[in-house]
Amino acid sequence: MKKSLFLFFFLTISVVGFSQETKVKYDETLAKSLHADEYGMKKYVFCLLKSGTNTTASKEETKKLFEGHMETINKLAKEGKLAVAGPFMKNDRNYRGIYIFNVETAAEAEALVATDPAIKAKLLEAELTPWYCSAALQEIPEIHEKITKTKM
Repeated sequence: MKKSLFLFFFLTISVVGFSQETKVKYDETLAKSLHADEYGMKKYVFCLLKSGTNTTASKEETKKLFEGHMETINKLAKEGKLAVAGPFMKNDRNYRGIYIFNVETAAEAEALVATDPAIKAKLLEAELTPWYCSAALQEIPEIHEKITKTKM
């Protein structure tokens, strides 16, 4: 009997807890600052980085170009033009990494891609596609700074 009473009480509390409607906590100021639409979304440009056609660069040249690549990533992130960037793990598709540009058009992203030394030297190739995602995505660089113990 005690088990049945306990089970009934537990199920009643669970149903009441789950059936209560959660209140949306819309922050208009934040939404406007992130240029979010009514769904909390905005336009970005997704950039898929693939292995480029330059296969003759020396190790020293490649190292220098990728140092410039990292500098470009950091610069664009600080300027707010790059929401996310990161490498892919080893794969058989020649995918090297991604950029998600905090711009509305592929033309704007194309101009930013042109500043990357590894892309200019054709070590990497960039494929750009308009993308629609949460406006909150652009908050990642600030959060990342708070959780990074060692800088790259």
